[in-house]
Amino acid sequence: MTILVTGANRGIGRAILEAAEAAGRSCFGTSRAEPRGGWLKLDVTDPASIAAAARDWGDEPLRTLVCNAGVYEDKGEALDSGFDADLWARTFAVNVTGVFLTIQAFLPMIEAAGGKIAIISSQMGSSERANGGSYIYRASKAAAVNLGRNLAVDLKPKGIAVGIYHPGWVRTDMGGEGANLSPEESGTGILRRIEALDLSTTGTFESWDGTPLPF
Repeated sequence: MTILVTGANRGIGRAILEAAEAAGRSCFGTSRAEPRGGWLKLDVTDPASIAAAARDWGDEPLRTLVCNAGVYEDKGEALDSGFDADLWARTFAVNVTGVFLTIQAFLPMIEAAGGKIAIISSQMGSSERANGGSYIYRASKAAAVNLGRNLAVDLKPKGIAVGIYHPGWVRTDMGGEGANLSPEESGTGILRRIEALDLSTTGTFESWDGTPLPF
């Protein structure tokens, strides 16, 4: 299985990539900075960068695209004074628009492989689990869930499965040291979910351990 993980230079993306490498998969990552050998330079907020990355990939069939690159910048923002418009725009550019444009650019290669797409979202994107706060992040991740669900419908006739996954509360820069999961546990669990994904389960929204999540 050839797997390409966006935002693979750190955090959950790196953990997914390392889990795939340990499982003997053919693995590639992306990074906004100059990437290491075999990786692609990719800024998901820049359509030109996305197009260039797809050109650099070439016509090689892509079995699995993992859209992991994401930001969470409104943690702790105050309702009466925070959540400025620029923050909304930056977050959606990465967490939603960037996901769609990346999928769109790599779709011919995924279709050539009869491949699959994994979108890393969050349980904070569940409309049923509305706990307040972090409005921008929650809204962006809810949009990512909705995007994945609708792509699953449109891509099923092409033989492409789409899964949406919550990585858990992970000890990364985003999750913090108090989180209850190691990156290795999360990455290995997500890889298992992706490998189990097929057309019979396309559109699924699951946690890293396979627990179904409410939309």
